[in-house]
Amino acid sequence: MASSDILVSFLGAIQAAISVLITIWIGVLAAQFDLIDDNSAKRLSHLCVTIFLPLLLVSNLGKQLDSDTAMRYLPIVVWSLIFVVLSIVIGKLSVRLFKMPAWTTPALAFNNSTSLPLLLIQALDAAGVLKNLTDDPDVVEKARSYFLVCAVISNTLTFGYGPALLEQDDGGQTDSDPESGRNSDDEDEEENGSGSGSSGDRPSETTSLLPKKAVRFAKTTSRHIENAQNKTYHALPGPLQKAVSWIAPFFNPPALGASTGVLIGLVPALHRMFFNDSQEGGYFKAWLTTPIKNTGELFVTLQVIIVGVKLSLSLRKMKEGDDGGRVPWPSIVFILAWRFLVMPALSIPIIWVLAKKTGLLFDDPILWFTMMMMPIGPPAMRLVALADVENLPQQAKMATAKLLTISYVATPVIAFSVVAALRAAQNVSDA
Repeated sequence: MASSDILVSFLGAIQAAISVLITIWIGVLAAQFDLIDDNSAKRLSHLCVTIFLPLLLVSNLGKQLDSDTAMRYLPIVVWSLIFVVLSIVIGKLSVRLFKMPAWTTPALAFNNSTSLPLLLIQALDAAGVLKNLTDDPDVVEKARSYFLVCAVISNTLTFGYGPALLEQDDGGQTDSDPESGRNSDDEDEEENGSGSGSSGDRPSETTSLLPKKAVRFAKTTSRHIENAQNKTYHALPGPLQKAVSWIAPFFNPPALGASTGVLIGLVPALHRMFFNDSQEGGYFKAWLTTPIKNTGELFVTLQVIIVGVKLSLSLRKMKEGDDGGRVPWPSIVFILAWRFLVMPALSIPIIWVLAKKTGLLFDDPILWFTMMMMPIGPPAMRLVALADVENLPQQAKMATAKLLTISYVATPVIAFSVVAALRAAQNVSDA
């Protein structure tokens, strides 16, 4: 293996990491100059997760998935569950044995599996690094589809079971309702919708543009549906209530988007209508598939910018807060070591062995590379949302803010993992 090839790969990985970091700092600057505030960032993030990400899943999974390639995604599902469960076990042991704070567990378990790797893969392609693995012109879309499957699982587990991981040490938090992960967003929506009613005489930016009858009908219908759901839920026997509570996190916008993409991909007639050229039966491609794809593409960059905005707001809270406390260095160093050192040391050799020595993984270098990279990276920004939902003490919230700030500043370190994963995947491909 020529040292010049390694140097080229490393420089390309560094460029990609810096590209991601610059995009994050654009969000930081936007917040520092008051171009966006906390409420706007929350609503934009909610828009990304509920609209842009599902549409991206529909367009990417629908195009890449078919009856011939469907089995390629099964190893990703299994691998995503394995490394999250392993991280949760390590996190719980560290909290119990070394008395680390409760937020250590979700910080270890849930990394940024959506916006960061999606933008990173785009930057790697722009730097020409992925050409060493494949000459497939759809390499970016294929890699995105793999990362997105992992992202759906990570998102579901984060808001479905993340709050329970914080309950063990903070005491007094007993609400483990899987819907709790969406409380803050729901409150934002209610606040946004209320402007059309109570302040109808004084229009503002939150005033609905729809007729008042339509707004009232929508609110009434939503309230009736919610009441019916609550009555049905409370009428169920205890075991069924627990089963529903366990399954509920899987019914979220990204999961629905992924399901729609899978349906379109696996049904040949739908796949043809959505993705073939017009003369080949692609009746939906020009007027439906294209806007879905264009809107979904907004998620990749906008979500990374929002990460920067949230980091800036966290820094501002740290500066203004009286109960910021000292930096919990032992926990932060442990989390960073796990995310940037231990996980690469585990994931890259494991996937290399599976790809080279067994027939469990398909002959697809991009699949190997993405699976190696899936467990690697900084903790997810959703850690801030989890801390807010669980009403952690101010000192714990400031500690998580410091952790996330340091983690994303250290993001260029991921270049070493990128190079190692690239070389490992290329080694298997050349064998």
